[in-house]
Amino acid sequence: MSTITSLHNPHVRSALRLRDRRHRQRQDRILIDGARELGRAIAAGVRLVEVFVCGPLCQSDEARRVVAALAGSPARILHVTEAVFEKLAFGDRTEGVLGVAETPASALADLRLPDRPLVAVLEGVEKPGNVGAVLRSADAAGVSAMIVAGPGTDLFNPNAIRASLGTIFTVPAAAATTAETLAWLRRHKLAIYAARLDAAVAYTEVDYRRPAAIVLGSEAGGLSGDWSAGDVTAVRLPMLGQADSLNVSAAAAVLFYEALRQRTASPGAP
Repeated sequence: MSTITSLHNPHVRSALRLRDRRHRQRQDRILIDGARELGRAIAAGVRLVEVFVCGPLCQSDEARRVVAALAGSPARILHVTEAVFEKLAFGDRTEGVLGVAETPASALADLRLPDRPLVAVLEGVEKPGNVGAVLRSADAAGVSAMIVAGPGTDLFNPNAIRASLGTIFTVPAAAATTAETLAWLRRHKLAIYAARLDAAVAYTEVDYRRPAAIVLGSEAGGLSGDWSAGDVTAVRLPMLGQADSLNVSAAAAVLFYEALRQRTASPGAP
């Protein structure tokens, strides 16, 4: 078993390029860093192309389980030194396993909805950490699917995957334009609730028990005018302090859990 010691190794160089969105799109591949994230990708059937493993860093039980699971995988296993792995990894969490995978399908046509779905929509949210955090809340609150609308949102950014703790592979997700997203929501007859600061209706005053979509925009730009159509209900979260908005991931969690509260309440309860 040989070990890669150089950052100039072609496999390492190719993986490092995947930090850039253009290269991910060109190669149709993504980076998955972390034991939990890789484990959830494997469980979801994501196709791994190659996995970088640094034995001395695989100290957690979770990392060891992932390495064991890779034994029967068609993915190429590449052993690397700690110095090489630390260049490949993101942030301070160096768990010893990082995968390169084929980009999962992310078209609206690929989404399969259950009865009475609850769909989350993010428009123009560019920070990968926020995208990942919203996915974690969506997974926890039982959201059926998430759509990222607009060109600025990078769904499979490695930092989004890390921030989601791999739940990007457990919540069906798609990327589309705002116009395509609106048309899709209408075609599936979902009630559309858009979070707006200037809304007259409180977020607790609408009915999330029916098939519905919750739409959120970025803190900086909010939602585009496309979400002001007559069939879209604007809802607001109360802001009683000096701040005029919540982080989008915090707002998403509040809305998702209100929907969950309503959907799990006794029949007829508000």
